[in-house]
Amino acid sequence: MQEWDKYCHYVAGLVGIGLSRLFSASQLEDPEVGRDTELANSMGLFLQKTNIIRDYLEDQKEGREFWPREAWSQFTARLCDFAQPQQLDSALCCLNLLVTDALRHVPDVLTYLSRLRNQSVFNFCAIPQVMAIATLSACYNNPLVFQGVVKIRKGQAVTLMMEATNMVAVCAIISQYNQEIVQKVSPTDPSREKTLKILALIHKQILSWEPLPPRTARLSPVYLSAALLLAALSWRYLSTATGQSANVNDVQGH
Repeated sequence: MQEWDKYCHYVAGLVGIGLSRLFSASQLEDPEVGRDTELANSMGLFLQKTNIIRDYLEDQKEGREFWPREAWSQFTARLCDFAQPQQLDSALCCLNLLVTDALRHVPDVLTYLSRLRNQSVFNFCAIPQVMAIATLSACYNNPLVFQGVVKIRKGQAVTLMMEATNMVAVCAIISQYNQEIVQKVSPTDPSREKTLKILALIHKQILSWEPLPPRTARLSPVYLSAALLLAALSWRYLSTATGQSANVNDVQGH
C-alpha cells in the first residue's frame, strides 16, 4: 500500500526524521540516529497509521476517508459501508489487514529506541510508541472500531507513561500487547498468516535484544530541556499543520 505509506510519510514520517536529526545535531544522541531516516520514518508511520485505524468512524462522520482504497476495496464497494452492521465481517477483515500493516513498523521502532541513550529523548520517543501498540491491540478484530472511537483507558495510559522509561520495560510492554493480538487472531481471517508472521518476528527481535550502556550527558540540563521542548513543539505543530492540510485536500478530493 504505497500510497498510504506515502501519505503517512508526509504527515508524520518527515516529523520523525526532522526530530531525529535534531536529537543528533544537538548531541543528545549519536549521529546514526539522525542519519537513519528509514527508522525515523517508520516511527512516524507507526503512530500515524494507528491514529487513522482508530479514527475510522470519527473521520466518516466528518466526511473524511483515510483508510487506503487498496485495502478496503478488497472487501466493499464503499468505505462508509463498514459502519453498517451487516458489513461487520468484511469490516473486521479490513481492520485486521490494516493493523497487520501497521505492525510491520514495530521492528523498526524497537531498533530505533534501542539506539537512544539519553533518558529524556528515550521517554519522549518511547511513550507514544507503546501507547500506539496498546491502541492497536485494543482495535484488532474489535467491532467497536465501527461504532465509536476505541481508546485505551486513562489508568492504562498513565501506567504506560510511568513504565516506558527503558528498553527492558518497552520490550516487556510490546511483548504483552504482541501476545494479546496473537490470541485474538481468528483462524478464518484472510490476513492471519501475515499477522502471525509479523508478530513472530517482533517476538524474536525482543528475545534477541541486547542492552547498550547509557551515554553520559555532555550538555547542561538547561540546554537539554530547551532542545526537548523544541522537539515537542515541533512535533505538535507539524503534526497539526500537516494533518489539517491533508484533511482539507482529502475533503476537496471527495
